[in-house]
Amino acid sequence: MDAPQYPEGLRLEIWANKIAGDVEIINGLNHYIGMKTLHSEDFIEFTILPYLIFAYALLFLVTAYKRSMSMLRFSFFAFVLFGVVAMIDFWKWEYEYGHNLDPNAAIKVPGMAYQPPLIGFKQLLNFGAYSIPDLGGWLFLSAGALILIALLRAWKGKKQQRKNAFYLWVPFTALVFTTSCGSDGPQPIILHKDPCDYCRMSIADGKFGAELITTKHKVYKFDDISCMLHFKEENKIEVKGFYVHDFSENNQLIEASTAWYVQHEQILSPMGGGVAAFASKENALALATEMLTIVNTWDEIQLQIPHHHPTTQETDHVH
Repeated sequence: MDAPQYPEGLRLEIWANKIAGDVEIINGLNHYIGMKTLHSEDFIEFTILPYLIFAYALLFLVTAYKRSMSMLRFSFFAFVLFGVVAMIDFWKWEYEYGHNLDPNAAIKVPGMAYQPPLIGFKQLLNFGAYSIPDLGGWLFLSAGALILIALLRAWKGKKQQRKNAFYLWVPFTALVFTTSCGSDGPQPIILHKDPCDYCRMSIADGKFGAELITTKHKVYKFDDISCMLHFKEENKIEVKGFYVHDFSENNQLIEASTAWYVQHEQILSPMGGGVAAFASKENALALATEMLTIVNTWDEIQLQIPHHHPTTQETDHVH
């Protein structure tokens, strides 16, 4: 959930056996609008689901061992049934929490319900609520897709049966390692569309952009390395990873800690930071030699970025 008062957003994680994330903060907010508080022990699903996952993993193992077409069909349709029932149960859970409100709540909006979206986005007062599968959810979907592939290949004839076992082992592996952790890598920056999260200008140059990911997996994008560092300093957020555009390429993000940097007033970055990042030290040395300056590391460049951030008027000539 995103809101102006929570720049990093609030995250509710649904695992196989518990809920996690910013549960206490969300419960505090829900109290004001009359929603029930969330507690893992209130959901029987968290007791049942780990056993179901183990049962499906065992079913896939037996099916792979038996190489039985009838067991393969049963495994697929049983897995689809599980997915349908799970989504219905999830929707019912969201509906009850979003509609059964305390009439004595501090904040009451006539006709307003707070049911979160099953999948996708929904605006709830000043909060934007996003509901998307995490890694565990995508692994479940992949398992179902791979079982379907195995089923279709099996129908082609007995000559393909030896290969079908491979397609059954992959869903088993996916189910065993099902988790709810987010992706650690950077998100691609869409030039001329994504705005800078610090100066709010459109990110237009694929040689100077930057991106940071917080420990809560929130992604922020910037048109200049200086914007990213000022944003981090002003918001006091915990950062999991910094990424910067490789100056030698176009719109290619690299890890900031492994990059090499050249800072010079003749480097016309969008917001006047004057820093170019390189994946290759040789490329950085070539530009530094041309500009009669030196190559810096990530730790050094963080100390050299000016504390003064240019105003829009000061940077009009750059844009």
